[in-house]
Parts: sequence; C-alpha cells; structure tokens
Amino acid sequence: MQSLLQLTLDLFSPERQDADAAGVSAPSPRLLPVEFRHPQANREILLGNALVAYMLRRGKRRSIGFVIGADGLVVSAPRWVTLGQVREAVLEKSGWILSKLAQTRDRQQRQEASRIDWKDGAELTFLGRPVKLVLDPSHAFGAAGAELRVPPDDADKSLACSALHLALSQHAAPEQIRDAVQAWLMRQARRIFTERLDHFAPRLQVRWHRLALSNAGTRWGSARSDGSIRLHWRLVHFRLEVIDYVVAHELSHLRIMNHSPQFWETVASVVPDYAELRGHLKDDAIPRWI
Repeated sequence: MQSLLQLTLDLFSPERQDADAAGVSAPSPRLLPVEFRHPQANREILLGNALVAYMLRRGKRRSIGFVIGADGLVVSAPRWVTLGQVREAVLEKSGWILSKLAQTRDRQQRQEASRIDWKDGAELTFLGRPVKLVLDPSHAFGAAGAELRVPPDDADKSLACSALHLALSQHAAPEQIRDAVQAWLMRQARRIFTERLDHFAPRLQVRWHRLALSNAGTRWGSARSDGSIRLHWRLVHFRLEVIDYVVAHELSHLRIMNHSPQFWETVASVVPDYAELRGHLKDDAIPRWI
C-alpha cells in the first residue's frame, strides 16, 4: 500500500504541477485529495491538492514560525504581520509542511495499528523483541507479580517468543493487565537505565546523581547541570542500542548543555552511529498505551 507520505509528495511532483498549470488532470489514479486539520484550526489553505487547516497564533515575536505536532500545523506570527504575509509564508514552506504532516499522520496510524488489546495472549515489544502476555494465576512470581520467560538458545528464533507471565486471573480486567505490565516495565526501565548510565558516565567523564522515570509526551529524556537525569520509561520498548543513544545523549549534556557541534562530537565519541539510532526514535512506533 502506498504510504500517505508518498501520496502527499506526489501531489507536489513537477509532473503534477505541470499538469495543473496546463489545466489538465494528472494521469495517475492514485492522486486523491488529502486533508490535514488541526482541532483548533482558525485558518485553512489549499496546498496543491491538500487542504491544510491550521491554528494561527499571534504573539510577541520577530518572525513567522511553524510547528507540526500530533494535532497538526501551528503557525505563530507577530501581531504586525498581515494575513496575506502569513499565507505567503505557508505557501513558501508548503513542501516541508506537507512532508512533516504526512510523516506525523503515518506515525500516528502505525501507533494506532500497534494498539495493545489487554488480554491473555496480547503482544508488545521489550528491548525491541516481541513479548506475549500470559495470565497465570497459579503462580505469585514473588513481589513483582510477573516473570519473563525467554526461549532457550536453541529455539527457532523465527517462531519463539518470550512470555511475560502475570499473576492474574484469566478474567482480569484490561486495566488490571495494563497496570501490571506497566509496573513490571517500569521496574525493568529503572534497572536497565541505571546500568547504562553507570556504563557510559565514566567514558564521558561525568557523574550523574539521580534518575527519575518520565512519562512526558514530547521528550525521551532530559538532564540538569546538577546531575539529575530523567528518562522516559517506555524507552524499554526499543532495542538496547537505541536506549544507549538516549542515555549517552543526556549524559553528554552534563558536559555541554546545548546541541552544538561539540555536543554531537561528544555523543559520537561513545555512540558513533547515533544519527541512525536517533532516526529509530522518530520512525519506530511504540504501542498505544490505552
């Protein structure tokens, strides 16, 4: 199936623009109108065959800014800028706007497709690998109430799947299952993050003092100059190499509190392929946690 991003980019291909200029229809039957609508939209514009309804904000600023989030496009403009000037700025950035809107929608659709159905046999990812939930009321599994069982090394890796056994009844409510899994994942997150912080801190010649688990909607991590580190607990869905990038990123901020070339050189000194790993955070969809 053709991705939404490719469809949107096709709308702005030279062939399509030439056809529009000539007053004829492009030959491809795949080109359909696309709509991106912000829930608080107060302006809209037609960019090629894509209708973009965006939220326009006025404020004390020197230039027009564009932010694309989960809800859509937000345009921020100085109070003295006319609507015509705003429109021209949006048209000028149309290629970038449509590309980002399409990427965001595609990511949301993949997240929706990965929504977890909280029941016996449901699957999620842990450290980049699939894990099946097993409701097993016959065991308490200690204080944790859960136990991860990994297939033996000689198992068929294409068929084998780790199983997270939960001390819950087969009739447990979805909320109970979700909360039990979240509690287990958060314990694993604290353990894994601590191990990786202790691994990278000496190599970066920094010291961290406190770890807090975050549930922030827009950040995977943050660092303060006092050595406090915050990491999103749901990073444990990703493989360890991706977690290492985020850990190294935040620890590097204890040396350089910006994103200058020197900062990225510091990150690369311990995670040379950080750019590729950074891309996974943007491209890989984690399950909807509802």
